[in-house]
This record gives sequence, C-alpha cells and structure tokens, in this order.
Amino acid sequence: MTTAPATPTGPATPTAPATPTAPAGPAARPGVARIALVGDRSPHVKSHTRIPLLLDALAARDGLVLDAYWIPTADAAAEAASGTLARFDAVWVLPGSPYASEAGALAAIRVAREEGIPFLGTCGGFQHTLLEYARSVCGLAGVAHAENDPGAADPLIAPLACSLVGHEGVVRAEPGSLAEAALGAERSTERYHCAYGPAPRHLPALTAHGLRLSGHDEDGQVRVAELPGHPFFLATLFQPELQGDGSRPHPIIRALAAAAARHATRRDGGVTARLAATPAASRSAG
Repeated sequence: MTTAPATPTGPATPTAPATPTAPAGPAARPGVARIALVGDRSPHVKSHTRIPLLLDALAARDGLVLDAYWIPTADAAAEAASGTLARFDAVWVLPGSPYASEAGALAAIRVAREEGIPFLGTCGGFQHTLLEYARSVCGLAGVAHAENDPGAADPLIAPLACSLVGHEGVVRAEPGSLAEAALGAERSTERYHCAYGPAPRHLPALTAHGLRLSGHDEDGQVRVAELPGHPFFLATLFQPELQGDGSRPHPIIRALAAAAARHATRRDGGVTARLAATPAASRSAG
C-alpha cells in the first residue's frame, strides 16, 4: 500500500522549510518521543500555528522533546492500516473540522485507543473521539456528525444551542479523573472555538460502554472525555493549545508530552531487551 509521507514539524527556525517531508515510518531516536499530529494543517487555524511554539516551550521549559509529524486526515486511514500510526508514541487529533476525511480521523483515534498509545483530541478531535467510540465500541453504527452530514437522522454530534466560538468558560473535572490529574485542579477556565457538541441522548450509551465523561461546564454540559484503563486517553471540547501565547504549554499538553515520553522509554527498553536477548539466542541455536 502506498501512503503519503507524514510531514514533520518541530522547533521553529527561520531557515526551516515550511513543509519538509520524512519517510512515512518515522525513524526512532532513542529517548525522543514521536507524536502524530492528525489534522488538515492550515495557516488559518490558530491552533495549528501554535504547534511550533508549543514544541519549543515543551523542550525549553519542561525538557520534553518531541519529534512531531503532521498527518493529513486524507492520509490517516492508510497510515493506520499500514501500521505507521501504531509506531508513534502519541497521537493528537487537532481542531480544524470539517476534516477532509472523517474516516481518516476516526482511524487515527481507533489506533490510539486500541494500541494503548497516548492520545489527545481537542475540539473537532473531541467530537470525533465520541463518534469513533459510539460506532466502534457501542455499536451505534448509524450515528453521525452533523457538520459532516447536516441531514443525518441520528446525529451524535449536533449544533450547540449557543455557539462556543471565541468563548471562555469554567470546566470542572471529576475528582480522581485523568482530567483532574492532567489539569492539576478540579476547576479551570478554558477557551473554545466550536459550534458543535455531543447530543445528550447518546451519552448514557457511551458511559455504559466504559467511556468516562469527566469534565463539565457550569451548566453540566460535557466538555471532557477519557478512557479508564488506557495509559493516557483524553479528549476536550475546549482547545488547550490556545491558552496564553504558546510560551507556557497548557497542563494537558504537558501531560500528553510526558505520557509520550514514558511510552518512548518503554519502547526503547523493549528494543534494548530484544537486542540483548539476540546474542544469547544465537549462541543457543549454534
């Protein structure tokens, strides 16, 4: 199967090309976590333009160095099928919906969920996380995203009664949740840029099948979802990447980067163990 190469990004430099390319299977650098940024990269989407700043800040302030690769949603299904996505240490499905490929976004989310890869979905990534879970885990094959399918008979993601574009609001995380641990507090003020959210009628099915809706606004509307038992699986309707000016990464982004670093350490440890075992096995065979 031929797949388009993932596009790396990293600390911004004046001489760096705008869209350098790299092999579809990112080469592992010992001790450096690799993150797949799934979305349709655009200079007009503020959260996308924040990524280089956040990568710089994570490295400089927190010592968390990430090799980041952009994967367009149109390529994500093929990258998932080829096993490329499963070789990353984290997957972040970014805002920017409607995506060029709903199927690609869903495929990326499913790989992270099933393979235990640290995952973050923000704004459109949150919406599609619920959609993937409803279809793949809850068996709700007919549910839809109204932005992608305005005439859908059974939307799981529907227009919000009040748009959250440009809105700031309080989010309360449930005690003992991953959301609370990542935020470092039960209460925070977050920024939004969305007009779609989950329809309440299907939320009981999601929770009955194991998804935890762990953050709500002051009106009780769902704003955060997570998956208990997964190393790190978090989705937020708000956009933590928009906090401040990008020089101080939001606690959730730092938590994702730390989870990616732990995943990379386990990966490197597994490779070392296999290499150490190879000579012994060869001697036994000889």
